[in-house]
Amino acid sequence: MNNSHLTSLRDCAQEIGEAVKAYRGRGLSGDRATQYHLDVAADDVARRVLVGAGYRVMSEESGVTGEGAFTVVVDPIDGSTNCDRGIPFYSTSLAVVRDRELVAALVMNQATGTVFEAEKGSGARRDGEPIAPSGQTDIAQAIVGTSGYPSHSLGWSQNRSLGAASLEICLVADGSLDVYGVAQHSGLNVWDYLAGLLIVREAGASDADYHGEELVTTDDVLRHPVFAGSQELLTFMLDAGTI
Repeated sequence: MNNSHLTSLRDCAQEIGEAVKAYRGRGLSGDRATQYHLDVAADDVARRVLVGAGYRVMSEESGVTGEGAFTVVVDPIDGSTNCDRGIPFYSTSLAVVRDRELVAALVMNQATGTVFEAEKGSGARRDGEPIAPSGQTDIAQAIVGTSGYPSHSLGWSQNRSLGAASLEICLVADGSLDVYGVAQHSGLNVWDYLAGLLIVREAGASDADYHGEELVTTDDVLRHPVFAGSQELLTFMLDAGTI
């Protein structure tokens, strides 16, 4: 397997992890709503490392930088509030896209060092070991994660909202969560979910957009995805509508 993309993504995520340590607890940057000082520091690293490696970069924090056949869609720190407050659940999310095709992806939990990664056609791994979804088909037994506050329950067993979408999507890929979806008045940007999307697909989990939109895009748009550990559970979620 050609690991050249993953090598660049690992190098980027590791450098970001080191860079943000000095900025935790410093609060908002004041430059943009919800942007923290640590986001700025992480974005500086991402652009330097990835543009230097020949990629075009699309970042939540700074838009598009550089040129290249491959675009890396980046959330330098997903779960910035968690990171700033010391809640150990925040990540760097990196997805390599070419011609609207997901090629490679990496999501690193910067609090623990856990790495989820995938290349198209090669399966998905957590810290180098293959992962697979839960296979749960019964919503009454399901542990469901949500982005935003659900307006109602669909009868699931338990609900979680952990504050870092890319990581929560990966928890569907490895079977820790049975479902992850956006709440009714919420949505995800491409940098929130693209890396997790490839990891979910390569792990064998199921995905869709509640409104039938294409999820693989490098346009700056909101999408309303749902991810599930089985096709049966995905179909149930889609039939039930947004939560």
